[in-house]
Amino acid sequence: MEKRNIDLSGHIIDSLILTKTMGIIMDKGGEFNILEIEVGRKKSDTSHAKIEVSAESPELLDSILDELSVLGASIDEIKEVNLVASEKDKVAPEGFYSSSNHVTHIYYDGDWIPVEDIEMDCLVVVDEENKSARVKPIADIKAGDKIVVGLDGVKVTPPNRSRDEQQVFEFMNSDVSSEKPLMNIINGIAEEMKEIKAKGGKIGIVGGPAIVHTGSGKYLAALVREGYIDVIMAGNALATHDMESNIFGTSLGIEVETGKIVAHGHTHHMRTINKINRSGSIREAVADGTLTGGIMYECIKNDVPFVLAGSIRDDGPLPDVITDVVESQKEMRKYAQEMDMVIMIATMLHSIATGNMLPSRVKTICVDINPSTVTKLSDRGSAQVIGIVTDIGSFLPLLYHALCED
Repeated sequence: MEKRNIDLSGHIIDSLILTKTMGIIMDKGGEFNILEIEVGRKKSDTSHAKIEVSAESPELLDSILDELSVLGASIDEIKEVNLVASEKDKVAPEGFYSSSNHVTHIYYDGDWIPVEDIEMDCLVVVDEENKSARVKPIADIKAGDKIVVGLDGVKVTPPNRSRDEQQVFEFMNSDVSSEKPLMNIINGIAEEMKEIKAKGGKIGIVGGPAIVHTGSGKYLAALVREGYIDVIMAGNALATHDMESNIFGTSLGIEVETGKIVAHGHTHHMRTINKINRSGSIREAVADGTLTGGIMYECIKNDVPFVLAGSIRDDGPLPDVITDVVESQKEMRKYAQEMDMVIMIATMLHSIATGNMLPSRVKTICVDINPSTVTKLSDRGSAQVIGIVTDIGSFLPLLYHALCED
């Protein structure tokens, strides 16, 4: 039997890390023996466990340890991190360490150094001259980059479960369900947003076109105007239908205020794109008076940046849409690391894309009428996501009133 000892520290019992650790070992065909355990007696106390993990083969043991590292398990023996140079652009050495979205340190040159720009499913690259480390997506790897290989010298620290039972994020952090008191949850989110802004923090929105279809665009525009939103990440559709609603009063050809079908309204989004193309950009459309209100208008007027990432199904697209997906990711990453909270509203594609880029420290809320959107986010590794299953037409107006009409 191959054996290695691991250490677990923190709120490992009430965060279920200890239970999950034992479950992973058994599910993958390994065995464990708890060598030491110290359990905290107060809410502020942390716990510690040393566990011997054994498996039939070195390959199976490495597989188990790799999965346990995401939970924050560190190998007991402190070893220097293994570095191997990349042989060519966009190619990593075999056995490279694949990052999680949790706080990570590596043991290099006798010190634990933090890994910057943390993001899941990336590589850890070490700058030996400056004794620093950061993650890079595989597309950004350059020949000669010194890349972390294996688990030796890697320490991951997942976020601890909240100790305050009254916090809205603790209450919400359970199975995805629509059977929760929406108004209480929204009030809690509003209080959290106020605290973040009072401390100089940043809040981002990831939005889909349903925000406009449901008539909630004016509430998101107001939140931008009131200074609660620091960046918007979306696609061609949200921006197009937002500006359609301002120019024609419709969204997908339906009058936003009355819900009535408008003759030839199905062409309005294309006519909107044409008008913005004529102006040259969204900013120029605001300047020349083509655009006089709405989400994108408020972004321009209040210097709130936005990233519009294109997809294969886009009409147009708008001139501000980034059609190269790799460039879209790079632009989104500029803002992802700065966020303290991100609210994802009615867009599975962009929510999953953004969720994959966010560090686990970022408070993340996913609002959707479809429970599977939140479930898919969690399944893909964004376990910090809190889900609210509700209609967007209810959520945004209530959030606006909780924030702006005390």
